[in-house]
Amino acid sequence: MKIFKIKNLFRFSRKKERVAIFIDGSNLYHSLEENCKRSDLNFEKFSEKLSNNKQLYRTYYYNAERDEDINPKAYASHKTFLSTLNNKPKYEVRLGNSKQRGETTVEKGVDIMLATDMLKYAWDDRYDIGIIVSGDGDYTYAVKAIKELGKYVEVVAFSSNLSKQLADESDALIQLFPNYFSELWMNNKPRYNNGYKQRNTKYRKNYRKKK
Repeated sequence: MKIFKIKNLFRFSRKKERVAIFIDGSNLYHSLEENCKRSDLNFEKFSEKLSNNKQLYRTYYYNAERDEDINPKAYASHKTFLSTLNNKPKYEVRLGNSKQRGETTVEKGVDIMLATDMLKYAWDDRYDIGIIVSGDGDYTYAVKAIKELGKYVEVVAFSSNLSKQLADESDALIQLFPNYFSELWMNNKPRYNNGYKQRNTKYRKNYRKKK
């Protein structure tokens, strides 16, 4: 892990700071596949590492439901993954929709859902520090609004998947490297990648977010 930009380094608090983590599941999945060649992540340990001994309020994981008719096995495996994740302590799974366009599956509404929740929970004062696991520039304006509510926002992403606008707007930017995850994998040798068998490369490559 490399932290290459930190603002307001010397922040003081009279109480233990509360952390809420917001994970763009599709963004993280494809970033791990691209940079680590695997994605069998232990999400509980990941959240613990991100919270860095602060009080973890909750981790929210956002993704889209798959189409059972396109790939029944991938659908069933992904559904099992989401159900398991949702049953973990202090984890909540929020799902958007997806539509098929030719051979490409398009994710819809997930980024709006994440940004809305992050803003709402900041307004409700449920956290002091919001951590967004994504490098998607679509979140830039939401981050700005959350900061104006008096919250501190950290962005966590690989440099290859990071928007410059989002990086500049954040209070702290944590740049990920493969060795950051060295103690965070579920298996020594990955068998499944967040609900997909490793051999199902065509389905993974043809899945993208709506622009």
